[in-house]
Amino acid sequence: MLSYPAGKKVPRTLLRLIQITVGLAIFTIASLGCFYLLSNYSRPAVIPLPKATVSTSKTTKPSASVGLPLRLTIPSINVDTVIAYAGLTADGAMDISKNPDQVAWYDLGPRPGESGSAVIAGHYGFLNGKGSVFNELHTLNKGDKLSVIDEKGIATSFVVRESREYDPAADTSSVFKSYDGKSHLNLITCEGDWKQAQETYSSRRVVFTDKVVE
Repeated sequence: MLSYPAGKKVPRTLLRLIQITVGLAIFTIASLGCFYLLSNYSRPAVIPLPKATVSTSKTTKPSASVGLPLRLTIPSINVDTVIAYAGLTADGAMDISKNPDQVAWYDLGPRPGESGSAVIAGHYGFLNGKGSVFNELHTLNKGDKLSVIDEKGIATSFVVRESREYDPAADTSSVFKSYDGKSHLNLITCEGDWKQAQETYSSRRVVFTDKVVE
């Protein structure tokens, strides 16, 4: 476990490096195996991150410039959903809602709208005949818009820059990194063919978006 001398403030650059490193570890865990929910349908619902429990933790970053995120809306794919908070469990995995209708924000990173790359993960697949929140994420195109509504009722808009498919073993460091000083929101889910032996899908989908500056 990392430690820092009592009474000393952790430098912002070191804090961000720790956040990025932890985030990359989480995404690697997700890439190695999605969580399987039993279903009578050919394409089961999958939680893209392990340990499917709701985290009640909130980010403790000082002087946050935006409120805590509450809802995600993506009009082009009919998404309007609650945002859960995903911290870390005792074994280092990321928490996430069990609800296939919800998404989860990685609350150890930036809030959507702050400088850096905020990350939100969502479910993919079918459970009892009902589709999951990010089933159509792969259909988003460059220029499509989405919004995050925070606790203050303020909507922050983002526009899709790129949609990319990843092999589960691929380098995904760009998902959590940002060096341009701007605000980004990256959306993650599973997709592809269901691999029964590995109990996971064959690929991952990441949609990269940029904050709309008015």
